[in-house]
Amino acid sequence: MQFPVLKSLSIKNYALIDSLIIDFSGDLNILTGETGAGKSILLGAIGLIIGQRADSSVLRDKSEKCTSEGVFDIRNYGMQNFFNENELDYDDITILRREITPQGKSRAFINDTPVNVKVLHDLGLKLIDIHSQHQNLELNEKNYQLRLVDLVAGNGGILKIYASAYKKYLALQENLGKSLFLAEQSRKDLDYYEFQFKQLSEAKLIENEQSELELSLEKLTHAEEIKSVFGQTYQVLSEEERSVLVILKENLNSIGKLRLVLPEAQLIFDRLESVYIELKDIASESSILEDRTENNPEKIEQVNQRLDLIYSLQQKHRVSTIAELLNIQTDFESKIQLVSSYEHEIEQLRNDIQIQKEILDELAGKISVQRNAVTPTIEEKVIDVLRNLGIPNAAFQLKFGHLTDFSPSGLDEVSFMFSANKNQELQEIGKIASGGEMSRLMLAIKTLITDARSLPTIIFDEIDSGISGEVALKMGQILEKMAFTVQVLNITHLPQIAAKGKHHYKVYKFDENDQTYTSIRKLTELERVEEIAEMLSGENYSATAMETARELLQ
Repeated sequence: MQFPVLKSLSIKNYALIDSLIIDFSGDLNILTGETGAGKSILLGAIGLIIGQRADSSVLRDKSEKCTSEGVFDIRNYGMQNFFNENELDYDDITILRREITPQGKSRAFINDTPVNVKVLHDLGLKLIDIHSQHQNLELNEKNYQLRLVDLVAGNGGILKIYASAYKKYLALQENLGKSLFLAEQSRKDLDYYEFQFKQLSEAKLIENEQSELELSLEKLTHAEEIKSVFGQTYQVLSEEERSVLVILKENLNSIGKLRLVLPEAQLIFDRLESVYIELKDIASESSILEDRTENNPEKIEQVNQRLDLIYSLQQKHRVSTIAELLNIQTDFESKIQLVSSYEHEIEQLRNDIQIQKEILDELAGKISVQRNAVTPTIEEKVIDVLRNLGIPNAAFQLKFGHLTDFSPSGLDEVSFMFSANKNQELQEIGKIASGGEMSRLMLAIKTLITDARSLPTIIFDEIDSGISGEVALKMGQILEKMAFTVQVLNITHLPQIAAKGKHHYKVYKFDENDQTYTSIRKLTELERVEEIAEMLSGENYSATAMETARELLQ
């Protein structure tokens, strides 16, 4: 066995189902039952374990949780990578479980490990394919048609590579769009940035300049006073005839002579000498300060102009220091450089996009070649199945078109063209195929896919809609053949198809304690004969119907 098998299904407290456990075989399983018996309820419960939406409205008993659990045999199906990627313990016998609480909260489990519903959904899609009337409508969609072609062509690997390259291509395009927008915005502001930067750079600002200028201005504006004070100090200390220093010098000489006769004179001499030296130094510095200080109105004007420029720039940019002005200058310079960098970035992105286009073009070309290679096989096999299913004049063709830009699946679009009658123009299947023809087309496609690759369990929900008689018999044979390569669960109202199953289950309603319930059970050989006889001629079936049922089963 190379395909997954739904071994058993357990359902509790779901809609009309109180509790049931049912085992399935790995081949063709037939499910029958009267209209309204609850077959759709059973499908809904299976839908839970493949991640379909649900809320507390599905609970039969609103005070208890609902549980749907499927046991799958997935050995030899190559699922280990999925489990590794999602950090799950792999087991050949894998259990998918979904719970809905009375509060409407959903919980999902894989092998008893809690997972989010998306992980359950991703695994569920790999294990179960539910085909319903809704999927017949999907057959009209071009993307769905293209996916079917790719399944037959075995394009999964190269499409994965293409998808990664396409994602990068879209990201590059998005980045280019952003860069173009930002570059345009920056260009609009460039004149403003350049003007502001020029004004600041031409000011040739120096970080500590302001405090030095302000100090210099103070000295210049008080030059007269400074010269007067220090000039007078120097005059008093050393210039006058009887200056302080002259007097001190005389006293030092006199005291110096007494040092030999009066020991205390030495101490006074030393102290006075120290004062003399200090005052002499003060006189010298005062003279220097007087000489250095200049009364220069022109320089005052220059300093005032420079400070006015600094103050005006600070006021304009709402800052209080030259350091902040220099930061603003650097910021404007960066913005000017950014405009240039955008141009370089845009050029680089365009080059990268061109390279990515070439990669995508090569991959898309290979994908197209593989699609075209399987086209004759698809057309021949679908026509063959359709003719077996009672459309003897069926014509089916794949019509490819070339897209002008890359799509998530390449450069191809495809239309399934169909005609059921002789000399009838081929048209898109959605415009011409009836409901019964659409079901047969879908079965032909599914048959084709199961021939091409291993598929998950397929559940057909009344794919036999709109057919009867010999065509129904042929459809049953096709389903029987399909079940050699994939597990099939088929819900049907046709006895010809029901008779082809290896195992037959009946969905039914019953009343108990003023409550209505839905359940399912596997039929014995005799019960199968009776069920098919009832399907042939109604509840009051005849002996002839029983005999016909036996013939169908044989």
